[in-house]
Amino acid sequence: MLMINLINQLPSLLFSDVRNMLGMNERFSLSDRMNSLRITKMELGPIGTNAYLIWEDGGTDAVLIDAPPNSRETVESYLAEKSLELKELWLTHGHWDHMAGAFELLKGDISVIGHRADKMLFEEPGVMSTFAMPGMDFEPVSITKWVEEGDTLNLFGRKVDVFHCPGHCPGNIIFWVKEEKVCFVGDVIFEGSVGRADLPGGDFETLKHSIQTKVYKLPENTEICPGHGGNTTVGRERRNNPFVRPL
Repeated sequence: MLMINLINQLPSLLFSDVRNMLGMNERFSLSDRMNSLRITKMELGPIGTNAYLIWEDGGTDAVLIDAPPNSRETVESYLAEKSLELKELWLTHGHWDHMAGAFELLKGDISVIGHRADKMLFEEPGVMSTFAMPGMDFEPVSITKWVEEGDTLNLFGRKVDVFHCPGHCPGNIIFWVKEEKVCFVGDVIFEGSVGRADLPGGDFETLKHSIQTKVYKLPENTEICPGHGGNTTVGRERRNNPFVRPL
């Protein structure tokens, strides 16, 4: 099972103090071959959204999965400390708690990945004001690369399969890194739970189908890195998730 660093957002503490307080190792290995892949999991924003900063040991480029509101200080502090440069932002979906911090992070030539079914959420985020926290202002995000079911991405030489998993929202995508036995799922599924289907564009039967035909078809030892809460595995959710049972 993966052991991913967790950095909580505590504004009153210095970033380095937070890590020391949590007693977390700064790096861990997902692979014993080539240069090891490193992941830092950060719980950020007003409702504790998980973002994942990924880089290769010895490298200088980084990929960020999701950008919660007010995440810039934490993300940029970690980038600076590790002498990393953010090159790509992969957005699992267009809900405000996963993309509202993107505009503050997008400097220079950063590739931004998303699914076209959430185009309105990315480009006109004000439409989410009815179900966002009161008083929040949102800036649009320009997607530079639209991805679809069956597309592949390159994560420092590792193939990443993209699966379209609607149901929580129309454009939720998941990123499966087979070589590292890890899948970043956004709000499709959580430890012992599943994403909400009662928000605009959501549908439980569609979500259930996405989980049964996409997530549950991955190898059982695949580590699930969700948009909220703790990590789990495909096998654990197939056996124990009370909301969606396998086909």
